[in-house]
Amino acid sequence: MEISNKKAQVLCDENKLFEIAKTLGEKLTKDYEGKNLLVVSILKGALYFTSDLTKKIDIPLKLDVVITSSYGNETVSSGNVKIVKDIDYDISDYDVLLVDDVLDTGNTMKVLIEHFKEKHPKSIKSCVLFNKQDRRKVDLKADYVGMEVPDYFLVGYGLDYAETYRNLPYVTILTGEE
Repeated sequence: MEISNKKAQVLCDENKLFEIAKTLGEKLTKDYEGKNLLVVSILKGALYFTSDLTKKIDIPLKLDVVITSSYGNETVSSGNVKIVKDIDYDISDYDVLLVDDVLDTGNTMKVLIEHFKEKHPKSIKSCVLFNKQDRRKVDLKADYVGMEVPDYFLVGYGLDYAETYRNLPYVTILTGEE
């Protein structure tokens, strides 16, 4: 698939994405064994990752989604995080795992963790496919990380540019105009 007038370089192919989901799924299976796990996918970006990840978690779990917005059609977050759609569950009896595609500034994850803490879960942790530590604006670390990456703009496998390219089966770095 051609990416408009942008230069692109593959960061993670399908095999690497599969291995990340498998490795994290095995770890999460061990860490949440015997617990009441609710996986909450942060949409739309984490859709593909959450799907692959939950297939590799070998314990019963429930799944829900939350939709947030902070990017619009830009490549940089506005910093203003809005919860567009909240979860449907009473989470007071659950160990909640928030799953996101990229942890960069940390603003979205911080807002969601605070929001979910008000719902009194047994525990709350975060899992991200990619961690961009260089962009962090808040004091926050993901509990589970698939891969550390520099400050690249990424598309594919759920990650988008102006709501396009989510359907690429791999993750590519968008590097600018050709």
